[in-house]
Amino acid sequence: MPHVRHAFPGRLPLVTLAAVLGIAAAGLPSPASASPAASASSPGAHAAGPDSQDEDGYLVGRGIADVTGEAAETGMMGYSSFDQKTSGIHQRQRSRAFVVVDRSNGRRVVYVNADLAMIFQSVQQGVVSRLRERYGDLYGDENVLLSATHTHSGPGGYAHHLAYNLSVLGFQNGTYRAIVDGIVESVVKAHEDLRPGTISLGTGTLTNASVNRSRTAFDRNPAADRAAFPGAIDPAMTVLRFRQGDKDAGAISWFATHNTSVTNKNTLISPDNKGYAAYTWEHDHEDVRYLDDTPGFVAAFPNTNAGDMSPNLNLRPGSGPTEDEFENTRIIGERQFAKAREIYGSATAPLTGGVDARLAYVDMENVAVSGAYTPDGKEHRTCPAVVGASTLAGSVEDGPAIPGFTEGMRNPVSHIIDALRTETPSWLAACQYPKASLIPTGLMSALYPVTPRILPLQIVRIGQLHLVAGPGEFTITAGLRIRRTVAEQLGVPLDHVLLQGYANSYSQYVTTPEEYNAQQYEGGSTLYGRYTLPAYQQEFAKVAASLRDGTVIGRGPVPPDDSGRQFTLQTGVVYDSPPLGKSFGSVLAGPAASYARGDTAIVEFATGHPKNNLRRGGTFLEVQRLVDGRWVRVLDDGDWQTTYRWTRTNSLTGTSKATITWETGPGTTPGTYRVVHFGDAKNLFGTITPFTGTSAAFTVR
Repeated sequence: MPHVRHAFPGRLPLVTLAAVLGIAAAGLPSPASASPAASASSPGAHAAGPDSQDEDGYLVGRGIADVTGEAAETGMMGYSSFDQKTSGIHQRQRSRAFVVVDRSNGRRVVYVNADLAMIFQSVQQGVVSRLRERYGDLYGDENVLLSATHTHSGPGGYAHHLAYNLSVLGFQNGTYRAIVDGIVESVVKAHEDLRPGTISLGTGTLTNASVNRSRTAFDRNPAADRAAFPGAIDPAMTVLRFRQGDKDAGAISWFATHNTSVTNKNTLISPDNKGYAAYTWEHDHEDVRYLDDTPGFVAAFPNTNAGDMSPNLNLRPGSGPTEDEFENTRIIGERQFAKAREIYGSATAPLTGGVDARLAYVDMENVAVSGAYTPDGKEHRTCPAVVGASTLAGSVEDGPAIPGFTEGMRNPVSHIIDALRTETPSWLAACQYPKASLIPTGLMSALYPVTPRILPLQIVRIGQLHLVAGPGEFTITAGLRIRRTVAEQLGVPLDHVLLQGYANSYSQYVTTPEEYNAQQYEGGSTLYGRYTLPAYQQEFAKVAASLRDGTVIGRGPVPPDDSGRQFTLQTGVVYDSPPLGKSFGSVLAGPAASYARGDTAIVEFATGHPKNNLRRGGTFLEVQRLVDGRWVRVLDDGDWQTTYRWTRTNSLTGTSKATITWETGPGTTPGTYRVVHFGDAKNLFGTITPFTGTSAAFTVR
């Protein structure tokens, strides 16, 4: 089950663009009144509440919300396959947010980790804009850090750059709105949850949840760098433990591994191994029930410098430790959870010190890099973005390149590509050497935004921990060098600096110059040339110096808002109709009368298109148990044991069915159960009407 190395969307949306080009040449409710602003020199330096003045320690808040987009007939983000479209939900995607306030001065930061392939600039712009509408200048791009787990099994089309929307057939507003609204909702919940608390830091190592998928490139690095990673992996796990008063409130557990246990053959929405780790901690061990909408334990499992780290331990897609991709998802997720909880339990020394943040925007296509950061000690420059030919090759470890592209073939976006066709000039090819330049996306962006040029570089301080937020996929050695640079500038130990990848924007890979020379997949996908990493080191050093000195940093050029330039080639829902003689919600195939624990119950319903109502914050299904004469929800479409699959049965009549499965498991409580389906149907006049279908009761023994 191939996982093509993502050139753009997580693993391959640029691969699709490269292949084609190579051949051709939602809104939240009205905001509450904004919090009053106190005079300050930067965002977040506001009063933290009546109980916060002249007090030591922190206020901490946590929140979680649904960011699941369109569950059917929407291209998925990460593997760049035109054929991989959503067809239902295995588990919902969530956004997990933490707000930390320094009680001595009111400075605050927001940390968000969402079950997404990546945070695009479009998402950062949308979220920050919504937060400013609600809170004024209390939260802004400087003190809000948005990060993604990097799952490859969610709906795409939520970027403002063509390269990342191409295989999804353009911008998908429903998914974009679900993501922005859900992230904002999680931050609002965290803001409203602020309480006096403590934060503790713990570290450990995990050696059986990742493998280096680009060893050839890694081995080109100097011995001093390789010595930092004896197994050619980054085994470090860093955990923040949050407590409110004397109660545990949540955890953030950073670990470097690709969130790609689920392969590109899957079409059900899944947060993959990191989502499973979070679900296990929250749901199974802390009894969090997401639909109850009450504050509970929040466990985020973000990535770090995972550019060359794979969870496929046998170096084949969907392989390792077993040959079952969903079992691998569970096992790799379970291993991350178990190690994180172990570290969490020993993280007892509270963090101390302030809360602060700095952010600068950098034109990464035009950076003069000082010899202090380059391998030969000479000044060099970055280049306009170019995708290398090696991007098309994919990887043996995580999947081959896209098959089936032949000379002269046409596809749904070929006319767009024809209009954007641009040759790579010799000066740019020389700048990108030794990359075999294939697609000069930086030059193409003069006509239409294809890949980003202006990127946010951010450092967030929470006590002794410093998060270096990078807008891309950094290899473990690239991450190490940035951490060393920042730690030196700040004058802090290396283990107090963490590289947070997949943050605030997305610009593909960042390799070391030595790795770049190998032109493996990651090097071919390092957009701005051989000196991309040295440029990051130099510019992050400036951000770190401003944070260290408490000075205001020049913000640099602001990325354009390209929301008004988006298009889509996907048609919306025309209409729905039930099968002849049936109504919406009718049971088409009922359950058996009885199941033994461990069996799988399957029920089919006549349904409408899930795009009619994404049911964000809700569910398309419930498994209910009869308790004291009333039906009680025990599972929904966010649970691991259930799946909701949508199937078009007749395109002409707009007829479809929902198949709901429940793997009962050996721990299921014996009793009487039923399955309920919630859906929405659209008639020919465009009116959308909700409906409910209910199966017959059955027993589990």
